Amino acid sequence: MIQNPKRYTITAALPYTNGPIHIGHLAGVYVPSDIYSRYLRLQGRDVLFVCGSDEHGVAISMKAKKEGVSPQEIIDKYDGIIRKSFVDFGISFDNYSRTSSKIHHDTASEFFKKLYDKGDFIEQVTEQLYDAKANQFLADRFVIGTCPKCGYEEAYGDQCEKCGSTLNATDLINPKSTITGEIPVMKSTKHWFLPLDRYDEFLREWILVGHKNDWKPNVYGQVKSWIDGGLEPRAVTRDLDWGIDVPVEGAEGKKLYVWFDAPIGYISATKEWALREGKEWEPYWKNEDTKLVHFIGKDNIVFHCIIFPAMLKAEGSYILPDNVPANEFLNLEGNKLSTSKNWAVWLHEYLEDFPNQQDVLRYALTSNAPETKDNDFTWKDFQARNNNELVAIFGNFINRVVVLTNKYYEGIVPAPQPPKGEQATGGNYNFSDYDNEVLAELKAYPAVISSSIERYRFREALGELMNVARLGNKYLADEEPWKVIKDNPERVQTQMYVALQIAAALSSLCEPFLPFTATKLSRILKIESKIDWKTVSETSELIPSGHKIGEAELLFAKIEDEKIQKQIDKLEATKVANIAENKMVEPQKETIQYEDFAKMDLRVGTILEAEKMPKANKLLILKIDTGIDVRTIVSGIAESFSPEEIVGKRVTVLVNLAPRNLRGVESQGMILMTTNAEGKLVFVNPDVDGVANGDTIN
Repeated sequence: MIQNPKRYTITAALPYTNGPIHIGHLAGVYVPSDIYSRYLRLQGRDVLFVCGSDEHGVAISMKAKKEGVSPQEIIDKYDGIIRKSFVDFGISFDNYSRTSSKIHHDTASEFFKKLYDKGDFIEQVTEQLYDAKANQFLADRFVIGTCPKCGYEEAYGDQCEKCGSTLNATDLINPKSTITGEIPVMKSTKHWFLPLDRYDEFLREWILVGHKNDWKPNVYGQVKSWIDGGLEPRAVTRDLDWGIDVPVEGAEGKKLYVWFDAPIGYISATKEWALREGKEWEPYWKNEDTKLVHFIGKDNIVFHCIIFPAMLKAEGSYILPDNVPANEFLNLEGNKLSTSKNWAVWLHEYLEDFPNQQDVLRYALTSNAPETKDNDFTWKDFQARNNNELVAIFGNFINRVVVLTNKYYEGIVPAPQPPKGEQATGGNYNFSDYDNEVLAELKAYPAVISSSIERYRFREALGELMNVARLGNKYLADEEPWKVIKDNPERVQTQMYVALQIAAALSSLCEPFLPFTATKLSRILKIESKIDWKTVSETSELIPSGHKIGEAELLFAKIEDEKIQKQIDKLEATKVANIAENKMVEPQKETIQYEDFAKMDLRVGTILEAEKMPKANKLLILKIDTGIDVRTIVSGIAESFSPEEIVGKRVTVLVNLAPRNLRGVESQGMILMTTNAEGKLVFVNPDVDGVANGDTIN
C-alpha cells in the first residue's frame, strides 16, 4: 500500500454500450468511485478520475444483431445515453472516453505489439466451439450452457453470472449457440494466449502476501481461490467481426479479446485527457508515487486483479493497482438485475421520473451498498430512506436552523453571547460546556469520515455524515431555542450560532456523497467558496457572525406512496412481459390417428374435497365427482393453489388414464392444466352454463 502518494489515478469499470446504466452499475462502481474522487479533491490531492464506453466484444455484436443495425449504430446510441446520464447524475469524471476512438485503437495495438515482440504470448491452434449454421466461432456470449462450477444452466462462454466464475466457452456443459440455437461442433483455430502461469510467483507475492491485509476480503478471497486453483494461459484474441484488429501478420479475421483491450482503455482515456489539458499522461501510470485504484463489480475481479496486472507486469513500465475495492451485486426487488430482461431501474429513466433528486438515489444506493455481500434495492426502502432519513433528519435540521435564523435575526448569523448577566471575556465567547462539547464533536467528524473513506467503507462514512445532522437535531432539541427566546434571547444567539456552524460543516462534509445537496445548501447559507475539511476540523467558526444567509428552502421533498407504486407497477409489467416473451411454445408432438385421440375420455368434473399430501410440497389429494363416480386424483398443483380455494372448482378430467400409485395413494385420472401469459398455473375450465358433471368433451 502506497503511503502519502503524490497523485491518484482512479478508474471506474468501462460500461458496455449494449444498454443504458442501471442502479446495479451505480451501486457497484460509479457512486463509490465518485465519492472517493470527490473526497480526494476536497483534500487538495492531485486526482485523475477516468472511465469510458466499452464498445467492443460480443455483447455489442449480439445487441446489433438483435436490433438489426450495425455495431457502430449501437455504440453511438448507447454511448450518448450513458454519457448524458453520467453528466446529469453528477459523476465527476475528469475524462470519459470511448474504446472506438483512434487513440484507444492505437494504444491497445501498441500494447499488444510490444508484448508480441518480446515473445510474451503463446501462439496455439486449438479446438473451439463453432456454429456451422451461422458459419461462426462461438466466443464468449455467443454461446450459453451449464456452468461447470455451480450448475447454472444459462452461463455464458466467458462468465457465469450466477456464481461469478470466469470461464472459457469450451468449459460449458451442453453448450448451445445463442445465434441459431444449434449445438456447436469443435473446429480448429489459431489464437494468441497470455501465459498467466508464468506470473504465478509474482501474483502470489504481490497479492497473497503484499495485499493480504488491505484488500477487501471478498476481493482477496476470490483472487486467492483463482491462483490456488492453478493459473493457465488465457486467450487474448478472438474470432470476431467487431473489435480491434490483431496487429500482426497471420492474424487476419482476428480481433483483440475485449478483456485485453478494455482495461487498456483506462490508459488511452488518460492520454486523451492529457492531450486536451496540455499535461503529461505518464506520471499517472508510470510513477511509483502514484496510487492506482480500480473501482469494479465482483464479476470483474479476476480481470483487474490477475489478468490486467499480468499484462502490466509483462509490458514492464507501468505501476500496478494499489487497491481494487470491488463491490458485490445489487439485486432489485429480490431478483437479479438483468439488462436483457429489462429488470432494472435505468438511470436515464430515474432522472426523468425523479427530477432534481439525484442525491436521493445516491444516498439510497450508498446506505445500502453491496460492499461485502449482495444487497437488495426495493422502492419501499428507497422511499423510507428519503422520507425517514434525508427529509426527517438532514433536511429537518437545516430547515429549522434557517427558518429560526431568518425569524429571529432577519437571516444574519448572530454573535455568541455570554451567559445572562455576565460580560463577554473575549475570543471564547463564554460557550457553555455543552456548546463546547458539540463543537469539539463537530471538529472530530472530518477525521472519522475520512478514515472510513480511505478504507473504502462508503456506507459507514455516509452513516457518520448523517450523525453530524443528528448532532445538530439533538442540539436544537436539547437547547429548545424557540422556548428560551422568551426569557433569555442572548442565550439563543449562541445556540443559533452553534447550530449554524453545524449546518456550514454539513455543506462541506456532504459534498462527496450528496454533491447537489452540498451546492444547494451552500447557496442557502450563501457560502461562496467551499469549506475544506481541514478547516472544519480546526476551527469553530465556519460561518462568521454578521454573515447573511438566504431564505429557507426544502433540501429534500417527501416522496408519496403513489409515486413509488408507479415504479412498482412498472416492474410488475416488466415481469409479466418477460414471462410472455420467454414462454416457450411446445413443438408439435408426434402425429397420431383419430382413433388414438378417440380413446381419450375427457369429462367435466367438480372438486369435492382437497387436502395436502403428507410430506410432499407439490401434491394435493383431490376427490372429484366425474358424473360417473367420485374418484381420487393426485395432482401436483399444491404450490399454486391451496386446498380451500379449489373446492367446488369445475375441472376437465381425463378419466380413462391408467391408475398410478403416488406416495401410497392411487391416482385415478388426471385434471387438465396450463399456464397463462403471466406464467401462473390455471385450470382448463369447463365452468360454463349448461355443462354438468359427466358431460364428455369432444
